[in-house]
Amino acid sequence: MIPVASCFSQLLSLVDRASFARAVRQHQAERGAKGFSCWDQFVAMLFCQMGGANSLREICGGLATSMGKLVHLGLRQAPTRSTLAYANTHRPWQLYQTVFEELLKSCQSLAATKKRRFRFKHPLRSVDTSIIELCIKVFDWARFQRTKGAIKLHLQLDHQGCLPCWALVTDGDTNDVRIAQKLEFAPGTIVVIDRGYLDYALYERWTQSRVYFVTRSRTNMLYKVLERRTVAARGNVKRDETIKLTSEHARKRCSSLLRQVTV
Repeated sequence: MIPVASCFSQLLSLVDRASFARAVRQHQAERGAKGFSCWDQFVAMLFCQMGGANSLREICGGLATSMGKLVHLGLRQAPTRSTLAYANTHRPWQLYQTVFEELLKSCQSLAATKKRRFRFKHPLRSVDTSIIELCIKVFDWARFQRTKGAIKLHLQLDHQGCLPCWALVTDGDTNDVRIAQKLEFAPGTIVVIDRGYLDYALYERWTQSRVYFVTRSRTNMLYKVLERRTVAARGNVKRDETIKLTSEHARKRCSSLLRQVTV
């Protein structure tokens, strides 16, 4: 028994080995394999992600420096670069999609039983985008700028357990608002977005659908204050107002009343 396991070992313990083995059989991922199993490949690539490795050399060298601990991760020895490269090229990616989906279901079941520090009566979702830079010489289809390549990861986070509930990968030039316009939320959902998703027509549609949203306003936004609510003398909230947009552009797209809170 290991009295104190490493962080990496604790992370791997979240993956059920029996479910992983079933996924391997389902996709016949080890057909023709000679010694280097899918679990070995999974451990190596997870080590790459957690350790921030940038090459096969860093992955294999990093695992080789902890030979005495590899047995606790289910590895007999560190892989060679050629073996790992061949596995990454020929093993079916659908295996790891199945592993991810099984792990996500397990995490969602666990998260549903946990109490949150900040609890809301309605579902809380965060929507944001991350740009992932790529080498334009290798990924010529992912041209982002003249000399750079990139893709965008659009992610929706469920705050019940801080788990992803929706994701989309697009090219780097895709506008965030275009993606947000296609999203559908159940009435009563609270959506948190940043200023990059500013679209008055989108705000109007969400308001009419009884979807709440929290975002930052433009510094030059034109509006009229219709009501001021009383706020506590002590606290971070300075103003709580009901406003109506007054600029011609905004008024045509969003005629609903909005609530502006200054913190």
